[in-house]
Amino acid sequence: MDWIVLVVSGRMEAVWATALGKSEGLHRLGPTAVFGLGVLLSMAGLAYALRTLPVGTGYAVWVGIGAVLTVAYGMVFDGETVSVGKVLLLAGIVGCVIGLKMLH
Repeated sequence: MDWIVLVVSGRMEAVWATALGKSEGLHRLGPTAVFGLGVLLSMAGLAYALRTLPVGTGYAVWVGIGAVLTVAYGMVFDGETVSVGKVLLLAGIVGCVIGLKMLH
């Protein structure tokens, strides 16, 4: 259960990071509200998962999931450049996250 919560909270990290970027310095109400809710849910999930998972592993997985999903969102919806190198590096992060789960 802790791993499921960790993955969901990693997804919420991508939500709040994306909303922060769209909030124009916390000046747009909608994205700012999504940012605030996303941060609360993401941190609560991380805190829950870290009750039983090692801090280093949990944090690395949380950040990895959030980073990959934030970049993927940017590439699909916000016109961020897509390159073979970038996709391969993101795949490497995904592989490392999977590896950390398998080694745990």
